[in-house]
Amino acid sequence: MTVHDQTDFDTQCAPDEDTISTDEGTIVLVPEPTREQLNTKQRTDYRHHREELINWMLHLGKDPDSAKGYSFDVVRRRSHDTDIFYRWVWENYDGYTTAITTDHADAYTQELAYSDYSESHKSNIQKSLKMFFRWKGVDWEPKITFTGSTATSPQDYLTREERQRLREAALEWDSIPAYAAMSPEERQRWKEYLSYQYDKPVSAVQPSDFENAEGFKYASLICVSLDAGLRPIEVGRATVQWVDIDNAVLRIPKEESSKNRENWIVSLRRSTAELLQNWLRERQLYDKYEDSSQLWLTRHGNPYSSSSLKYVLEKIAEVADINTENRSLTWYSLRHSVGTYMAREEGLAAAQSQLRHQSPRTTFKYDQAPIEDRRNALDRMG
Repeated sequence: MTVHDQTDFDTQCAPDEDTISTDEGTIVLVPEPTREQLNTKQRTDYRHHREELINWMLHLGKDPDSAKGYSFDVVRRRSHDTDIFYRWVWENYDGYTTAITTDHADAYTQELAYSDYSESHKSNIQKSLKMFFRWKGVDWEPKITFTGSTATSPQDYLTREERQRLREAALEWDSIPAYAAMSPEERQRWKEYLSYQYDKPVSAVQPSDFENAEGFKYASLICVSLDAGLRPIEVGRATVQWVDIDNAVLRIPKEESSKNRENWIVSLRRSTAELLQNWLRERQLYDKYEDSSQLWLTRHGNPYSSSSLKYVLEKIAEVADINTENRSLTWYSLRHSVGTYMAREEGLAAAQSQLRHQSPRTTFKYDQAPIEDRRNALDRMG
């Protein structure tokens, strides 16, 4: 699902009990895409939750002290926006919940900033979210704001030096499961794997080899994202079928891309492709991947989300000694750095293709000299 689907909300059908009727029209409580995503108990819970929100918007939302609500058209639009926001949270975090937080909203806004939608549309969505948090009694100050014509783009990206340090830290961070924690069957599988890695007979693999063995999961995850600028949702959707080792590319099918518009071929470094090749071999040793085509799963067996990726980034950034104070580093910082330096080195057309932007307008935000290049220019100016 894209960050914000503009499907005509008047056409989304629902049973009578899943609507609120007014003199001006009907508002759907549980639109069909949401019904399909929830089980019966979740639909019941969500319907009551949405009913409270929409009634508040209609009767109190504009000015609670004076008991003034929003117009029907505004409520219908904002109920549509918030429903899509809920679905995005469920897909990118840990499934169904009505406990939405400002962290969810900031991550959603971050992804929205990179979308192809107009600034006016982005601004309207943000107004819906602000209203939503007023209903919850929460004061939300977005990290990114849309004005309707221009937006403050996220400025926290990794410098060239930080990209290199993050890459090198990821190469050090990985390890394999402890020898003592394995069952005899698991040890045998790992011995066969390590015999290939160390180029020695299986019978010669010792417990000490397990201690020195390198894992390739996080190295491949970080390096692929540093090359491809993967969005969090793309990390979660990535499958082994995307990987083309021989040509050092990711082949992202239209139906699995975050924008769902066309197939994409994304370049990788040859060294990154080799890391992926090693990870694909190692990946077969973990039971959680047995019935899954997901390229990477969390230690709990779930697809990665914005929050779980933020945790990974923070840990590896700490190893890389990257300063995170007074900065808002997220997984999008990797993507932003790809766009910034690709545009600098190869131009906007290359950045547009590498970042999978449908519209060149979205890539224009990267048409700027990186900080270190501007500093060098100042040095040359004297």
